[in-house]
Amino acid sequence: MNLKLRLRDKTARIGVLGLGYVGLPLAMEFCRKGFRVSGFDTSRERVESLRRGRSYVLDVPSDEIKRAAGARLFEASTRFEGLSACDVVLICVQTPLRKTREPDLSNILSATEEVAKRPKHGQLILLESTTFPGTTEEVVLPILCRGGRKLGRDFFLAFSPERVDPGNQTYGIANTPKVVGGADAASTRLAREVYCEIVAEVVPVSSARSAEMVKLLENSFRSVNIAMANEMAQVCHKLGLDVWEIISAAATKPFGFMPFFPGPGIGGHCIPKDPQLLTWKMKTLDFEPRFIQLASTINGTMPRYTVERITAALNEAGKSLNGSRILVLGVAYKPNVSDYRESASLDVMQLLHDAKAQVLYHDPFVPRIELAGRRLSSVRLSDQAVRSADCVAILTAHRDVDYARVVRLSRRVFDARNATKGLERPGVAKL
Repeated sequence: MNLKLRLRDKTARIGVLGLGYVGLPLAMEFCRKGFRVSGFDTSRERVESLRRGRSYVLDVPSDEIKRAAGARLFEASTRFEGLSACDVVLICVQTPLRKTREPDLSNILSATEEVAKRPKHGQLILLESTTFPGTTEEVVLPILCRGGRKLGRDFFLAFSPERVDPGNQTYGIANTPKVVGGADAASTRLAREVYCEIVAEVVPVSSARSAEMVKLLENSFRSVNIAMANEMAQVCHKLGLDVWEIISAAATKPFGFMPFFPGPGIGGHCIPKDPQLLTWKMKTLDFEPRFIQLASTINGTMPRYTVERITAALNEAGKSLNGSRILVLGVAYKPNVSDYRESASLDVMQLLHDAKAQVLYHDPFVPRIELAGRRLSSVRLSDQAVRSADCVAILTAHRDVDYARVVRLSRRVFDARNATKGLERPGVAKL
């Protein structure tokens, strides 16, 4: 029986390599549609958590893990032997940057090697990990072709960029269009068949390279426009204007404008990294993507600019940053999530620490972090904690924080997220 028929009668076995914020939601989406899914991860901690029915991903409730496992639709393992039984394998591993800003493909390479060791005839391999254009065909394909195996005969290969937005209550996997591009036309068609089982709209493109580029365009677009908003924040401050008022007014135009908002920097798993993947690739082709590089530079200056503004707020009250008690509100990279990877809040806190400030933080989603080699725990947002701070710095605006209370009790506030809109008073400064 061919893969198309097995997909339609739900007998196709799905394998997911990498059970993080991309892989685990995908696995659960296939389980919801009645597919049996084998999840693989090198982290024993993750696998043990899943075996106990406990989710560590915001968008996947623990009850869903328990239901899928109870229905014998989902199993997780650190051993990769089960890959040989999978008709479809989705590779959802991280692609970090090295300190040299070059892409680190070691996770993709390791995952591909595990698949290649256990070939199954007719298997479809889908790469979802964000990477530079050419990775699927130039890096993954040669590994899968070892031993004389041929694309389109022995296996199929395609790329489909993940479009996960943690914490988004409106758009999830099922109602977010999925882009697919195969290493050959047959792979594109099969990939489309697979994703049509779980996604309302699938958008095929001409090649895997095109699909890889789609993801980098999406996130470079965001990086560039956030950089524009960040520069406008500095321009408006110089002019004595409220950048938030300006953006809100501009956003009333029903065409030709899309609002983006400033902040203390960019963070998370995509925006700081993905444009750098494209920059690196283009430099290997002797091309300088100047616009993208400038955006990264502007965004990268925002943590220091934020500290400068906090320092200025203290100076107006006759205080030095050195020795001041700074209470940071929000260390996650975006509101209402627990993910603090690459968070700009951490960069701001490090700069404050380097300037000899006493730094504390409150974040209801992030109980502990490591800063300057020491572990910090989120403090309770008590009246005393707010009153005793020389400055409260709002760096991530979680929805369940009572900002009116914070403004009422604090000596001074620096608001990098417009959380104090309508609460303006002397001692409150905004980015």
